[in-house]
Amino acid sequence: MPDRSNLVYRYDGTYQGFLCCVAQCFADKGLPQAVQRWEEPQATLFPLQGVDTDLDLAQRVERSIRSKASPEALRWVRDGFLSCEAQKELLLIRFVLLGYKYGAKVTGLTVQPDVCALWKTVRAVRNEAHCYLEFLRFSDLGGFLVGELAPKNTVLPLIAGHFCDRLPEEDFVLYDRTHAMGFFHRRGGQREFFHADSIDLPAPGEEEQRYRALWKGFYRAIAIEGRRNPKLRRSMMPLRYWPDLTEFQP
Repeated sequence: MPDRSNLVYRYDGTYQGFLCCVAQCFADKGLPQAVQRWEEPQATLFPLQGVDTDLDLAQRVERSIRSKASPEALRWVRDGFLSCEAQKELLLIRFVLLGYKYGAKVTGLTVQPDVCALWKTVRAVRNEAHCYLEFLRFSDLGGFLVGELAPKNTVLPLIAGHFCDRLPEEDFVLYDRTHAMGFFHRRGGQREFFHADSIDLPAPGEEEQRYRALWKGFYRAIAIEGRRNPKLRRSMMPLRYWPDLTEFQP
């Protein structure tokens, strides 16, 4: 397959739409110059090619990655797509083509620049998801729990299942302010992702305020003044997580 065609793909920004872009590469017998979402400005002189989302085609592409490369390679593609990196789509497409060429050993070819770059991207997504498993705080707002987060990457699909398993008898909402994306869980097993620019939440009640005060008091009580190390604390708990941590709120 030639390195580049003179086309710029535009798609709907979904994971299934991206998989259809992979299939379009084979139809065009070449890589595109770029892959853009429909809402991005058309700042290019290259001709544009719209790629429609076909769910059946997307499933076939997924199956081909799993069988011709490996299930682990498919996990890299899924997690890599959640990244905030610019032009992640081209990187993922190049990785998929390498997977078709080298098979299951593609994830071990870390000296190959595209494989190395994708591994770093996937690791960043997974590390951020792991941090939110530790740092996410819930508030009880009138019978349901709410956890808000502002991640760089779209980690909500990676962490939602964990909290469903940990809180099966609770009604809760997770809301990602960065990507205007939420997840709703109702006791009994109902689960649903949704998109919303914002959500209106009730003010915390007296009991919730008391619990917050207790948690802040506990946090201060266990601190050892003589062993304060702000630099170490920032390395273990980066500053960008602090606004959503109960113990650091005024």
